Amino acid sequence: MAHLLQTSFLPSSQCLRPNPDRSSSSTSSPMVQISRRRSKTGGAVQAKIREIFMPALSSTMTEGKIVSWVKSEGEKLAKGESVVVVESDKADMDVETFYDGYLAAIMVEEGGVAAVGSAIALLAETEDEIEAARSKAAGSGSSAASSSPATASTSADPIPAEIAAPIAASAPIAAAPVAKLASAVHPASDGGKRVVASPYAKKLAKELKVELAAIAGSGPLGRIVAKDVETAAAAPVPVAAVTAAAPAPAAASNVELGTVVPFTTMQGAVSRNMLESLSVPTFRVGYTITTDALDALYKKIKSKGVTMTALLAKATALALAKHPVVNSSCRDGNSFTYNSSINIAVAVAIDGGLITPVLQDADKSDIYSLSRKWKELVDKARAKQLQPHEYNTGTFTLSNLGMFGVDRFDAILPPGTGAIMAVGASQPTAVGTKDGRIGIKNQMQVNVTADHRVIYGADLAAFLQTLSKIIEDPKDLTF
Repeated sequence: MAHLLQTSFLPSSQCLRPNPDRSSSSTSSPMVQISRRRSKTGGAVQAKIREIFMPALSSTMTEGKIVSWVKSEGEKLAKGESVVVVESDKADMDVETFYDGYLAAIMVEEGGVAAVGSAIALLAETEDEIEAARSKAAGSGSSAASSSPATASTSADPIPAEIAAPIAASAPIAAAPVAKLASAVHPASDGGKRVVASPYAKKLAKELKVELAAIAGSGPLGRIVAKDVETAAAAPVPVAAVTAAAPAPAAASNVELGTVVPFTTMQGAVSRNMLESLSVPTFRVGYTITTDALDALYKKIKSKGVTMTALLAKATALALAKHPVVNSSCRDGNSFTYNSSINIAVAVAIDGGLITPVLQDADKSDIYSLSRKWKELVDKARAKQLQPHEYNTGTFTLSNLGMFGVDRFDAILPPGTGAIMAVGASQPTAVGTKDGRIGIKNQMQVNVTADHRVIYGADLAAFLQTLSKIIEDPKDLTF
């Protein structure tokens, strides 16, 4: 079963007309607006059509993109069923219906973008009301004009999504390359760049090591569902097919130079946050930390599932507990808050953007629980299934490029937080000892960017000294 949206929707408007016959009408779903027609005499209700609105899936979401419609127009819906997959600024979420009825008209097609609170579809209570709902949708020309989906672009003429698969199946052998292209760009992909699958199908594909891009979905409008993944995992792959298809990934990853590509929803959110960060006066402090003891500890407990990210997060959290001002935040420019929890956000690069899963109460969690939680968060982040509280509650951020061999860099302060620490690679370094000798030690460079309205140079210096002591003598990290 697809994961159902658990966050509440923000109300966009009140009902046009309350239902005088049912007391529950005042508590109708906030993503639904009721439209009714009455007889000329003002008697009984003749039709009930509900507008389905674009929900707010996070506190920062201003618009959402329709990834896929799970149901088609005319299909009967039952309360609790998934209707549409919406891409917010950080995740894809299945949105369920709170009413029984029929999906009468889709007003925003797949790939279309709609503002939070705007109508994306109409829900009819009975089959007889479907035509009335479609007439109403046809009259909303402005909504339809603003939600035209992105179209696939290939070197040949565009192939409509609905007929791409039949063309690929019936093409003659002489046109084999074209047939391969048509079948690869199935309806569940956005121009071959993105594959649309249910959250459970994504999770299953990861577990079974199945490439989603190679699967043609059998769900609504070509959406990949769990049974498609299971079928693909069970099917043997001919050697000849593997050889013939080998060049395909390289072709799909090619970038057409000179083209203008619009931001994805996530990239748009990152862009807005970066611009907002420019209004904050920041400064940077660097520090060199010897990591020999930390490296030795990691090698000792790595087999128990402990990650280096969890070790760094735990060390940082213990240091922040002794320097609460570095864990504080200023949001209004007139005051600042000593945050009651130490929640370490860690930057993770994912397809099409960047997200910061949060290890909550990192100072209070043991290293083994913290490592398990981190692995869970990363899996959810890459499947775009993080819930808002799992990525927007950080009080201090870590950005680690050390695994790529980067020795030092500066990070941009995320809005609403007091500081972010950039972590470089641990490298063998010649170091002079107190007795005048030269030795080799593993050292890493960390650079902290902080909000100078709240945090001062002496605060960061003291914090980094504490962090250095914890990392150089990491016995407290395993308690």
